[in-house]
Amino acid sequence: MPSAPNYTNAALIMGLVNLVWVFFVLWVAFGLPIVLATGYGLNLLIDRIKHRD
Repeated sequence: MPSAPNYTNAALIMGLVNLVWVFFVLWVAFGLPIVLATGYGLNLLIDRIKHRD
C-alpha cells in the first residue's frame, strides 16, 4: 500500500482562510471588540489544550 499524501499544509491554510472569513463576518455584524474578544478566547482555549497533560 502506498503512503498517504501529506495534507498538513493544505489543512492549515484552509483553517486560516476559515478563521479570517469568520472574523470578518463577526467584525461586520458586531464590531471589532467582538473579534478581539473571540481571538483572545481562542488563544486561551489553545493554551489550555497545549498545557493539558
